[in-house]
Amino acid sequence: MNASFARLWLWIFGIGYAVLVGLLLQTLFTPAPYGDLARIGRISDHDFGWRIDPPHVDPALLRGVPLEQADILVIGDSFSATHRWQSQLAKAGYGVATTYWQGIDETLCDDFDGWLAAGGFRGKLVIVESVERLVDFRLERSQACREMKKPLAANPEVPSPPLDSVPGFALNWEGQLYAGFLTQRCTRAAIEGKKRSGCDQQTRAHAVPDGCALFSNRRCEMALFLGQDEASRELTAAHAAQLQAFGKARGTVPILWMIVPDKTTTYLKPAHSRDFVKAFGDAGLGPDLYAFAQQQKTAMRDFYMPNDTHISMQGQLVLGDRMVQAVKEKLAAPRGG
Repeated sequence: MNASFARLWLWIFGIGYAVLVGLLLQTLFTPAPYGDLARIGRISDHDFGWRIDPPHVDPALLRGVPLEQADILVIGDSFSATHRWQSQLAKAGYGVATTYWQGIDETLCDDFDGWLAAGGFRGKLVIVESVERLVDFRLERSQACREMKKPLAANPEVPSPPLDSVPGFALNWEGQLYAGFLTQRCTRAAIEGKKRSGCDQQTRAHAVPDGCALFSNRRCEMALFLGQDEASRELTAAHAAQLQAFGKARGTVPILWMIVPDKTTTYLKPAHSRDFVKAFGDAGLGPDLYAFAQQQKTAMRDFYMPNDTHISMQGQLVLGDRMVQAVKEKLAAPRGG
């Protein structure tokens, strides 16, 4: 009897050990995710990771200047956190300081001019950058706001330094024991359009027309998208009117609005927020980055990264060139927008 129990426990132990070793090996050989959508959804970057090395940018162009020396203040979100598009402004000779929506409670208030002055900004222009899906939220928060609660501050360093090359092979020692298993499971579910426990549905894989001409990932007929993009409502002409009203009420420094289209809008729903885009353009509030994105997505592979919500580093440089053009046009125009 004792020998039978011993053999049973040995058998159970052996099975458990084999399972653990199998899970460990699977995780070790599963690449650590390097795109935000791959990380959120536990989806394999072997299938969806970008494979084009980003261009080198002189570090001196990435470093911001003190607020007191800045020609341009950028108020931005994660699309501005690498300082890549701003580097083209610096290259054109402008001193750029960048602050972030999250540091000002996602809000612009009535005392905006005084807030700029109190923070030491004496420059020529403010660029307010926002990704499309957060414009409605930020405008709603700003509507009834009378006073900026946080002082203006701008760190010259890059808060989110991007990778400077495609990650090479490396054993994934940092992953949880079952990370490889979950990644395989969630990747298969995303590709098949199915829901699985443990897989965040905020990341979705969609087929993209002519995808292999647009993206560099191995499974290039598909790319990853943020579920929130699909759930967010369209921007309208009323949103453009709110932006225009805020700019007209400010008398000290002109504002250039920089609305970055969602990745889903760019690749899957190009007519999304169409009324907003027309009203925005008619009012001359800023560059039409919707049309710009439609042009650039076919002009280069990985304008947006296939495994990420964001524009790629090479995409950000051409975005920066477009913003240099917009800045020159804005500063040459009469005040009143």
